[in-house]
Amino acid sequence: MKREITAIIIALLCYGSIQAKITHLLPTPKMVTPGNGYFSLGKKIKISDASNNALLRTFAEENGGTTQSANAPEITTEIVPAIAEAYDYPLHGYPNEAYYLKIEPQKITIKAITSTGITRAAQTLTQLAEGYDTAPALECVEISDWPSFKLRGFMHDVGRSFIPIEEIKKEIELLSRFKINTFHFHLTENQAWRFEVKKYPQLTADSSMTRFAGKYYTQQQCRELEQFAAERGVTIIPEIDMPGHSRSFKRAMGHSMQSDAGVAELQEILEEVAATFPLAPYIHIGADEESITYPGFLKTMTDKVHSMGKKVIVWNPIRGVRITADAGFEMTQMWSTAGRKIPGIANIDCRYNYVNHFDIYADVAGIYKSNIYYSQQGTSEIAGTITAIWNDRKLPDANAIIAQNNLYANTIASAERAWKGGGRQYIEQGGTTLRCHEEEYREFADWERRFLFHKAHSLKNEPIPYVRQCNIHWCISAPFPNDGNPDKILPPETAGTKESYTYEGKEYPTGHATGAGIYLRHTWGGIIPTHFANPQTGTTAYAWTYIYSPTEQQAGAQIEFQNYGRSERDLAPEPSKWDRRGSRIWFNGTEIQPPHWDNSGKNIDNEELLLNENFTARPPIQLKLKKGWNKVFIKLPNNPDGGIRLNKWMFTFALTDPKGVNALDNIIYSPTINNE
Repeated sequence: MKREITAIIIALLCYGSIQAKITHLLPTPKMVTPGNGYFSLGKKIKISDASNNALLRTFAEENGGTTQSANAPEITTEIVPAIAEAYDYPLHGYPNEAYYLKIEPQKITIKAITSTGITRAAQTLTQLAEGYDTAPALECVEISDWPSFKLRGFMHDVGRSFIPIEEIKKEIELLSRFKINTFHFHLTENQAWRFEVKKYPQLTADSSMTRFAGKYYTQQQCRELEQFAAERGVTIIPEIDMPGHSRSFKRAMGHSMQSDAGVAELQEILEEVAATFPLAPYIHIGADEESITYPGFLKTMTDKVHSMGKKVIVWNPIRGVRITADAGFEMTQMWSTAGRKIPGIANIDCRYNYVNHFDIYADVAGIYKSNIYYSQQGTSEIAGTITAIWNDRKLPDANAIIAQNNLYANTIASAERAWKGGGRQYIEQGGTTLRCHEEEYREFADWERRFLFHKAHSLKNEPIPYVRQCNIHWCISAPFPNDGNPDKILPPETAGTKESYTYEGKEYPTGHATGAGIYLRHTWGGIIPTHFANPQTGTTAYAWTYIYSPTEQQAGAQIEFQNYGRSERDLAPEPSKWDRRGSRIWFNGTEIQPPHWDNSGKNIDNEELLLNENFTARPPIQLKLKKGWNKVFIKLPNNPDGGIRLNKWMFTFALTDPKGVNALDNIIYSPTINNE
């Protein structure tokens, strides 16, 4: 046992490597051949680049500067007709991104089919330069790389919320390092219209907004944002949602979009959108969640978009309209379980990427393991994926939106899957469990290792609640019937932890699970498989693990039993309760009490701020680990009281440093050690 503990602790120390290596690249390149030696940074570099790539110049300037000296180490670029073995497919507005990169001690060679490929190579160089305090250097290597899916994006619902323009720039800057190439700008909603329209300034008047009144984006800000994004290889897709989600339009204009006046005004608005985003290949016109009754409404809008040289995206499904390849739309964005691929046009898979419903841990694993709409690589009909953040429920500020929706972990996990391709099965079959297949576990653990490296470096100033979870292992009992009483005491509480129990003449075995977040029943019920194949209400399961600490030490604990979706009007727990179903937790035999709930006892609507219901919005629980083995024991009744719409039967537990920033890195979780 001592040998095992020593080996694990050594491995944990290596886990936090300081300097970037090839093995830290995220996404993982398609073809990698390590070389010998290093290309030293911190001194002036000669750049020979006919494309004058902005990101490549920035890389050189940040790592020693540039020079024209013939004797200086050099970066050369070349546009070539092909990259060996690289895959590509047609998608309007999205150029070929394949690149070849060779790093030698005195020379870096980049070959690409388009200038976008040079940008992707520069992003790889930027990652390889991370983490050096002194004597920065790039490992010599030969890389051939390309994406499996061409569209890899994220979306902010700034209509319901508001994200400051500098925050959006920062997110584009950081996420583009991971080859995320699309920002979906959802600019209008019932609560507010955020895009400045010169002809109709009343749209952005305070009186037209019911949330974050007076906050909007000027056309000049939008132009600057688009140029900023383009330099980083990021395409902006602006969305003006019509005719649904348009109460702010009606408040401002005094009539519906589906009226003669509304239709005329929308066409003028689209002209200003197209002029403000000249580089955007598409304009998204929404079209979901409201029946279209005005004759020819969608055709009028699509014809207008086409007349300005843009293509059209709509949500899929849309109410009362059958989407077909000849309906005038060039792309759909599949949402909800009802969204289906439309043959003959491009489709974005967003069906299970609504991260406003996600927990912090299990759903990251689920979306990373999943392929993209049953496909191993993109096609002319499967464009890629977008991570979407909706905020029906009001959150205090941008930091809360980013942290509670786990923006960085979710977006980067999904985007790597899109770059790499593959995935054994779609999330509807694969679910969120980590130990369902050993290869999937190893692949996710490797993503986690690389993500946490970047969390400690380029993402170190961002509100990222995700910590290491692949080392957390549990025993979970089969659910016992509790006769409708969540407080009923059942065998694991009286007989100790065992491999199986006999209760009322029936055998109740235990199973194993891995991760900081475990779903016993998923947000989407039986659609997404979870730890239990057929979870039933009126039952109680138990979970436990043992934690070895080499010394007595203070720790923080992330604990959660109901992840509150950012789109739900759910009631906070009652005072002195962890959730609304009766969950309880003990540490070394002492019950851990829940925090004071700021919203407890309130009648909740969408405008009631989501406060400390989720662990991401409160300090970690403080625990003292004793030297040796410590025990976590959790009681999990499935007795919902009706105050929660989305019935998530789940739990979250991870030990961190006392501030909750990083996982406690010198401990071992084991579900099978019993020292009672």
